[in-house]
Amino acid sequence: MNASLEKRRGLERRLTVRVPVVEIDREVSSRLVRVSRTAKLKGFRPGKIPAKVVRQRFGDQVRQEVISDTVRSSFSQALEQENLNPAGSPQIEHLTDRDSDHFSYRATFEVYPEIKLKTLNGLSIEKPVVQITDADTDEMIDKLKDQKATWQSIDREAKLGDRVIVDFVGTISDQVFDGGEGTEVPVELGAGQVLEGFESALRGAMAGQSKKAKVKFPKDYPAAELGGKKAVFDITIHRVEEKILPEINDEFLDAFGIKEGGLQALRSTVTSNMERELEQRVKAEIKRRALDALLKMNSIEVPRALVEQEVSSLQAEGMRRLGIEDPEKAPPRENFQAAAERRVALALLVQNLITEQSIEVDRDRVDGRIDEITAAFDKPEEMARAYHSNRELMAQIESSVLEDQVVDCLMEHAKTKNKSVEFKKFMM
Repeated sequence: MNASLEKRRGLERRLTVRVPVVEIDREVSSRLVRVSRTAKLKGFRPGKIPAKVVRQRFGDQVRQEVISDTVRSSFSQALEQENLNPAGSPQIEHLTDRDSDHFSYRATFEVYPEIKLKTLNGLSIEKPVVQITDADTDEMIDKLKDQKATWQSIDREAKLGDRVIVDFVGTISDQVFDGGEGTEVPVELGAGQVLEGFESALRGAMAGQSKKAKVKFPKDYPAAELGGKKAVFDITIHRVEEKILPEINDEFLDAFGIKEGGLQALRSTVTSNMERELEQRVKAEIKRRALDALLKMNSIEVPRALVEQEVSSLQAEGMRRLGIEDPEKAPPRENFQAAAERRVALALLVQNLITEQSIEVDRDRVDGRIDEITAAFDKPEEMARAYHSNRELMAQIESSVLEDQVVDCLMEHAKTKNKSVEFKKFMM
């Protein structure tokens, strides 16, 4: 085998490989001998088929198999010879002339970038410091009251906070479009449930009226076929309803599991829940900032093949989230390009950091994470054993713990600065 390497733009490499045809012919002949021992052809006994007939019947197929195996093995050998680490599968182009004494092909592929991390002491990370105030707890309790609100029909014009029950028919170029009709649909004014043009037509409306609304769908509207288009809605108002908030009484408290202690017990429970959620959000935000700092300090070129794979993964995830099954209605790939590039770059940097800092999964932290997850079950010990025996679940937990250890490493080396943030603003 002979291989020559060509460095192309960025991370792209091209290997041209030549293998003597005589070696391929020798392997083809050897395999045809083996085929002749087991092949079944009408008119011949097994093992008694003439070599010429075997070659005529199976020769092309066997040669293709040998060529495929030759490409696979010689490419692997050439990569080792040139000390290359490919990112993604190669594009193979056969170059051999029929009369050539060598079988030749060209393999084009990308390699992983060579990464040398800059000193972690140069990292600068701002840590959010968030306090939960009495006003924050009051606002959360108001939200709980809102969840238990009831609606009462009222004979007046609709205003912000009211709910309007409507029928509507939407048209684009005088044609009713898919999803453009609705009957007895509740629309809460100010909740952002419908497009602005639609909602503005309902403000000041009264039961029994008919309204016409002109709207323009955003270019990034989830239903891609409507993006950027103008529509007209004919709306019939059935009734206007006013929101009635509940009192904080025994019935209300019981709905949230408060048996004793009244309003003070509710405030205590709500604040504890807010603190748990805040702790998780702060942890996630510090992680994001730490990884962003690492990425900002270490600009690297990423293989396009890996980015394309990540784009496909994010697009499929987006389709599942939106309930889209038709590939033609999938969100545009360009919507995921920036996120895919960030993910790939961070994955490469983090893996390099793990190797450089000799970070290994902390088994105690893994066990602790499993204990946290299984604590809410009736039989936590039994569930913990189930987790330990499930290789896929363990891999997910270990990956999560290892990622936390990477963030800890970054925070230990970085220069950090605390910054106070209001709870409401931070949790938006």
